[in-house]
Amino acid sequence: MDDAAKQIGVIEAAKTKLAAAGVHTVIAQFVDIHGAAKGKYIPLAHLDDVLGAGAGFAGPSIWGTGLPRNGARSEFYGQGDLSTLQPLPWMPGYARIICNGVVDGKPFDGCSRRLLLRQIARLQAHGWTLNVGIEPEFFLVNKDENGRPIPCTKDDQAKPSYDLKALARVRDVLHRMETGLSACGFDIFQIGHEDASGQYELNYHYSDALKAADNFILFKMAASHIAEDAGLIFSLMPKPFADRPGSGLHLHLSLTDAQGNAVMADKADSHGLSKIGRECIAGMLAHSPALAGFHAPSVNSYKRLVVGRSLSGTTWAPAHIAWGYNNRTTVLRVVAGRLEFRLTDGSSNIYAALASTIAAMLDGVEQQMSPPVPIDEDVYEWDDKEFKRRRLKTLPQTLGEALQAVAADTTLTKLLGEDYVAEYLVTKTPEWIDYCRSVSDWEYKRYLTWP
Repeated sequence: MDDAAKQIGVIEAAKTKLAAAGVHTVIAQFVDIHGAAKGKYIPLAHLDDVLGAGAGFAGPSIWGTGLPRNGARSEFYGQGDLSTLQPLPWMPGYARIICNGVVDGKPFDGCSRRLLLRQIARLQAHGWTLNVGIEPEFFLVNKDENGRPIPCTKDDQAKPSYDLKALARVRDVLHRMETGLSACGFDIFQIGHEDASGQYELNYHYSDALKAADNFILFKMAASHIAEDAGLIFSLMPKPFADRPGSGLHLHLSLTDAQGNAVMADKADSHGLSKIGRECIAGMLAHSPALAGFHAPSVNSYKRLVVGRSLSGTTWAPAHIAWGYNNRTTVLRVVAGRLEFRLTDGSSNIYAALASTIAAMLDGVEQQMSPPVPIDEDVYEWDDKEFKRRRLKTLPQTLGEALQAVAADTTLTKLLGEDYVAEYLVTKTPEWIDYCRSVSDWEYKRYLTWP
């Protein structure tokens, strides 16, 4: 039997299995440059089309493709990855398949998933695998009589952290998320209440970088659908309420070699890190200003990453480019021979965030960079004089600054691909300009009759 016949057999077997499970429709899903899930419904009988040429889309209608309105390159095709095909328990009758971008019959470099695959290939050249644990923090939100968002009305606590009463009131929503995602292969090990009313965190075990990214998109799809069914809004907005803590998307990163050995860990080191681990830290810190543009890519991201006083009264968000052992007040926390990158939030494109992370880590390794002296103190307790004395730099404080840092980081741009970064900046810069030129309620209250 030749390869084509084998492939046909595999596809037919997949269709038969899905049909037996009651599936009638496949969602051909990809992400745009913002990381939003996009796609089409494909009748199960036409699964072959998605796995062949792919599902067709008008390229210019998709954020961040930069494709023209006419000609062969005006069409974007989502070509399915058969290994990702699985039913969706929260949508009986439907399955999802993840697609990679194809334009004019060739792999499309503007596809964010392909962006990550290229960086994974660079890791593989070193013989390494990046394992990623993702910690999604999110809000469940209602709207008031004026249509403005408010924390879930079932959950209004003065000190909500770990509150069991609040968890119990939304237990059905959280349990649907748990059971649905578990049926899709997630190993969920805890669900907790975070520091703000209506804010939760769902933790599941790590996987390799590509699967971690694919799973996070599935988590967003599931959580949004299940919350909506319950009359709630699921939100990954980094700082939806000025007077309450924001939401992050912390990334736990570890490298293993072909034998499964930890590459970045060394128990003999004072901070539990190998030379390679320290080089990875050095690369990430060196590129942190530009990484902010990919990991914290919204105007709202920088309401969370504040230096100094926060209107919420407390914050766990990092603002300073530093690292330390089990130090949650720096952008990089080292624990148990792995790195926790605390910059990322849920408004990011997870594929671009992980691709840029790998690029920065490998730049540190390939250039044999040395990290700055670790900081094992609570930097939130420092005053301005101490920051100046230590010469500790801060992360960008606005999206505008972060995008400028992306444009200025020619090394990271080259590693990721100049065309992708250029299109990213073309897409995101108007967002910043629009914000700067808009007039907010705060401005009306402050300036309408002033001075």
